[in-house]
Amino acid sequence: MKILNILIAAVLLLAFSACKPKTEAVERTGITEENASEEVLPEGVTEENHSMVMDLVLGKPKHQIRNIGILVYDGVNDLDMMGPKYVFGQSMGARTQLIAIQPGNIRTAMGTVIVPDNFIDSVSQLDILVIPGGARGTIETAYNDKVLLWIRQIDSTTQYTTSVCTGAWVLGAAGLLQGKKATTNWYRAEEMLKKYGATFTNERFTQDGKYWTSAGVTAGMDMSLAVMHDIWGKRYTQAVMLDMEYDPAPPISGGTPEKTGKVVYWMMKSMYDAGVQPLIDSLENR
Repeated sequence: MKILNILIAAVLLLAFSACKPKTEAVERTGITEENASEEVLPEGVTEENHSMVMDLVLGKPKHQIRNIGILVYDGVNDLDMMGPKYVFGQSMGARTQLIAIQPGNIRTAMGTVIVPDNFIDSVSQLDILVIPGGARGTIETAYNDKVLLWIRQIDSTTQYTTSVCTGAWVLGAAGLLQGKKATTNWYRAEEMLKKYGATFTNERFTQDGKYWTSAGVTAGMDMSLAVMHDIWGKRYTQAVMLDMEYDPAPPISGGTPEKTGKVVYWMMKSMYDAGVQPLIDSLENR
């Protein structure tokens, strides 16, 4: 169950309750401004003081986030998109939208048909922008002048501009990573980021100012949680992680070039080379 749903239910319940004076209500909890950051369990939490307890325990956001947009397109990687959507979907008071390049449904890399909430011609302002990655669709998006112009326009209003996996290639093509530290999917990572004037960090996720980039696929959840932590702080982020029961424990070591056997790495890189390079060449020469 989403933590956001739980909090909304609590707020609605409070709307029908008679409120006691703030000082008295807070005193009954045993929580003060001084000990709110400590692991002090509340005492005497009631319907009347519940919202004040939530404020003291979870804190207030660093930024007011109202509009969150995730760009989607044919061929977008499913988890690149849905991981951040689930995390950011738990931001109190914010709307998280899937925004397509044009009207109509899109089909993900795994063949899932998605009904977007909006499309780029109808969106002119966002507080958080997420550019997920993929393969062919991502590369084509990196050469789509209309999309790159929209990204630059949206970036002028954002508190956070982010990418997942090869989504950094799109941010780079939009000119937003010039002179920045960034990370991306392991495949040709240093080469591709250098092409766009960025320095590859080889980290799970990287922040440079308001720009947050992540490594491949699953790293998008780590990055989204890091952004959530920057906005809301530790306790709210822990609440989201507990709601997700997010505690990865893979059965074997792997997931990065350094932790992958040489033969498997060679096979995966050769497979990517066969599909990616001819497409890049065709788009560069058109």
